[in-house]
Amino acid sequence: MVERPDGGADHQAQTCETPDVWPRKNGSPPSPCHRRGIKSITTKTASEPILHAETHSFGDRIESRAEKALALTTAKRLVVVGCSVGGSCALEVAALAPDRVSALVLIGTKAWRRLDPVYHASALQTLHEKGLEAAWCEFWKPLFANEVLPGAVEKAKRITMRQSLEDVAQGVTIFHTRPSRDDILSSFPGPVVVVTGSEDVAPGLNTSRKQTKMAQHGRLHVIPDCGHYVPMEQPEAINLIIRQVLETA
Repeated sequence: MVERPDGGADHQAQTCETPDVWPRKNGSPPSPCHRRGIKSITTKTASEPILHAETHSFGDRIESRAEKALALTTAKRLVVVGCSVGGSCALEVAALAPDRVSALVLIGTKAWRRLDPVYHASALQTLHEKGLEAAWCEFWKPLFANEVLPGAVEKAKRITMRQSLEDVAQGVTIFHTRPSRDDILSSFPGPVVVVTGSEDVAPGLNTSRKQTKMAQHGRLHVIPDCGHYVPMEQPEAINLIIRQVLETA
């Protein structure tokens, strides 16, 4: 959550899976408070293990994690930003507090869920039998674009390998058991900014276009030469989009 010093209207509740998306010139990604002198709390909700904060205490269902994220602020107006299943968490926040959420930024997010128990079981089996590194190579590394910022994939892998296998497995289950929220997407009265990498296949450009059309006030941003993890692959692009939303929401 990003709280403005004047205690004013707009706050950003970040439920991204990736590290903070406000990079320094030296490449390290501090919270927005380093740039703007504002209080910052970041909550992660992961199916992918690209995170840098413990989340197991937030519960084993996406609904409980959304409740925890919402409880981190008393702000009356929120701009909620989520990447991948973090976007699903953002939709849950909007479902819980529609009167407080001014805008949504959904990055590489699929609002509806297709049941796939076989794939869910396969992912858990890979984690438990082959280990975290094998699962990283099979499930998450391929979601990056072919051409990414130097070191982005390596950095993501280092973050992944710092997580416990149990937490990652829990995140996988949260992803596969999350409710469909296309009803929230279509009924949300504020701006819904959909962001996708041009090379993202999960959910991909076609799904992102459909979701933009479903929203009452949908806007689509396609980031060139980018895969699923926009905040890690193209941080400057996503920062610009988020700043524009904060200025207008």
